[in-house]
Amino acid sequence: GPVPQSPPAAAPPEAATDTVPVTVLLFAGLRETFGADRIERTVAAGTTVAALYGQLFPAGAHGRLPVMFAVDQCYVAGDTAVHAGAEVAFIPPLGGG
Repeated sequence: GPVPQSPPAAAPPEAATDTVPVTVLLFAGLRETFGADRIERTVAAGTTVAALYGQLFPAGAHGRLPVMFAVDQCYVAGDTAVHAGAEVAFIPPLGGG
């Protein structure tokens, strides 16, 4: 009989539009969480920088550290959506207060 075709290993191209790769730069105490100063992540298209921060750093008992958001080395508001290849930085307040 006919040989059954094995499913392709790669995801279909249309699925790729639903997620975007981003690089996340971590500063100060945030580095300790991941043990690295930059991490690669793939997130849903349309994810905001604030939502991405929430995914990476769930609020603990004392709440979440307030940070500044930057995309491609420019400060942005938390409701800014990331784009494919974005360099997202989470910058804690300096001086700890």
